[in-house]
Amino acid sequence: MAFSTVAQQDKLKARTAPYWHKLATGQHLGFRKTKSGTSWIARAYDPASRKQVKRALGDFGQLQPNERFSAASKAAREWFAHMDAGGTNEVVTVAEACERYAKALARTSEAKAKEARRRFAQYINADPIARIQLPKLRSHHVADWRKRLADTPATYLRAGERGVGRGKGKGTRTRPRAATTVDRDISCVRSALNLALADGFVTTALAWREALRASGAHNRRTLYLDRDQRRALLDAVADDHLRDFLSALAALPMRPGAVAALTVRDFDARQSTLHVGTDKAGAGRFVLLPTQTATLLERASKSKLPNAPLFARWDGKRWRADEWVKAIKVAAADAKLPGEVVAYTLRHSGITDLVVGGLDLFTVAQLAGTSVEMIQDHYGHLRQDVARDALARLAL
Repeated sequence: MAFSTVAQQDKLKARTAPYWHKLATGQHLGFRKTKSGTSWIARAYDPASRKQVKRALGDFGQLQPNERFSAASKAAREWFAHMDAGGTNEVVTVAEACERYAKALARTSEAKAKEARRRFAQYINADPIARIQLPKLRSHHVADWRKRLADTPATYLRAGERGVGRGKGKGTRTRPRAATTVDRDISCVRSALNLALADGFVTTALAWREALRASGAHNRRTLYLDRDQRRALLDAVADDHLRDFLSALAALPMRPGAVAALTVRDFDARQSTLHVGTDKAGAGRFVLLPTQTATLLERASKSKLPNAPLFARWDGKRWRADEWVKAIKVAAADAKLPGEVVAYTLRHSGITDLVVGGLDLFTVAQLAGTSVEMIQDHYGHLRQDVARDALARLAL
């Protein structure tokens, strides 16, 4: 049935069943004309199921009537190519692809799934890109989204000017989003789209391959405190409860948030082991503790219920980042240490000592709850002396 021109379409009678136009063997373009309007459909023969499969293409109402046949034919051929390449007939949007990825993550790690959903909720779900169907996703859509993300200020909590979390200045602040932060934000979106590609919702990654490429920027922490400086920092902390918390950070190369999330139940005093159940990465791991660290944790857990925070404030509540930030700044100033000292400085310094001390990177990564790649990227340069000494032992 010919309906390539507006004149031909006008002559067709309104009916529920579409009119069909053959584009190629087993591939047809359909035109449905009813009293309420018109729409376009693609139909193809699927050899695998030996059935006809269809795809609604829409009404192309944004175009002039004489442009719709060409646009519908192009969309139909793109869908035919998608099916011929092994794609699925199911259509998902970018937001739906992200949710599918989060569900896949949840099968192995609830913590990772929660973190991915947090990022999707912030940067995808309320953005125009969320509603775009994957077959219609183009590189300019993704590039525009990335620019909007990069232009969105990053938020952080600021502690009070005096004391811990109190006083003038407490609250949420913003700052320009760093390239490394953008890289972290887009990584889970890239993974979600790659999963959709693997599952056949699209047959190419051209739409995001370049637009979501990592910038290559590194936010390598360079401030290192030696053991004497770390002791000076702890000695300058006025609050005993905070001192215990920071002592744990100095003794364990864990993220501050992971240490704050520990409960008394996580520490086994009889076996001197610590179970890390909440962390950005590496959750569910067990750490065998040396005597001095085990003694610190045993003292912190004394007279507390199993579900209580292992390291708590004076009132028994869990430590929060906005509460320890200012106190560390005050302690660093009193100890005459650089003003850039933060809680993460203790983690970085501990990892540095482990790497320089010759511990293999795989074990360092396990203790730190991160990947070997991250340790290699950020601390691999510190292994040069270790490598030199190892080469010296090869000499005959």
